[in-house]
Amino acid sequence: MATLGARRIGANADEQLVRSRQRVADHGEVFTPRWLVDDMLELVRSETERIDSRFLEPACGSGNFLVPILERKLAAVSARHGRSEFEKRHYALFGLMCVYGIELLADNVAECRANLARTFVLYLGPDAGDEWKRAALAVLAANIVQGDALKMSDAFGKAITVPEWGYLGRGKYQRRDFRFDDLTQRAGASMGLFGAFHEHEIFTPVRTYPSMTVQEIAA
Repeated sequence: MATLGARRIGANADEQLVRSRQRVADHGEVFTPRWLVDDMLELVRSETERIDSRFLEPACGSGNFLVPILERKLAAVSARHGRSEFEKRHYALFGLMCVYGIELLADNVAECRANLARTFVLYLGPDAGDEWKRAALAVLAANIVQGDALKMSDAFGKAITVPEWGYLGRGKYQRRDFRFDDLTQRAGASMGLFGAFHEHEIFTPVRTYPSMTVQEIAA
């Protein structure tokens, strides 16, 4: 899972990079301009164009990195699955499932979810049923977490959990939830104390769900 740092959607040189001086003083909140976001994403272009690559933004703000990443994933969906409306829609949702964010401030969390949902719905177009929007909102409720990435706790002081989504094909998805603090230890799993173990012996999901359709996720 790749991680990127900084915040907020921006379209041009006139974009607002600071919401208020008080928020800068209290939370260090300074947003990143869109041109810089695009330049940074070009450095990992091959990953951003993979539908199944997973990106985590630990200070996601209102989605200034996550929305462009989703846009690139959706472009890859069109290129690879655009001939089949069924596959296009299901892989588009899978692309959304592979985007994650943690954000301290509640208003930013709500805005980030809304920005990502809007990008997804506009991509599918008006012919897609309402269940696709509801499924996207359900995914984003799990994937975009209000919490402190440094303390690895959510807004209620509990350990952050993040879902690992998989597309099984034929309209079916799989979800497994993991603790965020466990996932951060993956880098050490191939060396030292963990060298003699397989990854599945170290990282155990806290919950595994039955396979689900879009309609079941939306419900």
